[in-house]
Amino acid sequence: MSQRSPENILLRLPKEEEEAVRAIYAALAERGFPQQHQRPHVSITFAPTMDTRVVGEAAELLPGLLPEALRRAGVVIFGTKSKQTVTWLLEAPDELERAARRLSAMNPDGRGERWVPHLTMGLRLPKAIVPDYVAALGEVTSPHFTEITAERAVFYQPRLGTEFAF
Repeated sequence: MSQRSPENILLRLPKEEEEAVRAIYAALAERGFPQQHQRPHVSITFAPTMDTRVVGEAAELLPGLLPEALRRAGVVIFGTKSKQTVTWLLEAPDELERAARRLSAMNPDGRGERWVPHLTMGLRLPKAIVPDYVAALGEVTSPHFTEITAERAVFYQPRLGTEFAF
């Protein structure tokens, strides 16, 4: 059976911020790094098939907390094998953090009451290029790009190609 992308409850950025992140992806590709194709977002929780109770709770909790600014707090690298993912670590306001942790804890396929807010800047990169990628990311990112905006929350079902805004 082929692996498919999981269903997600995630936060979307405003169009202008999505475009700014895509411009960073393009600048990195111009330097010879792998092209990034993912749409910029911040995942709250995901599962092969999202439990409807989690979707319902997200619809109750998230709309009243958004839009909200998430502050860039550093770079985090996920993965220990031959492919790694480079991300911007984000700091969220307390209420949004509590809501995200609650949703993660409710998700039977989740990882308990955990949430590491981040925005993927380099997905599944060969481990050998990660140090150079991180250095280049710092060079092509404006020092004034210190926050991203979680504009809205959505339930994304990639298998169906649908996205439901809360």
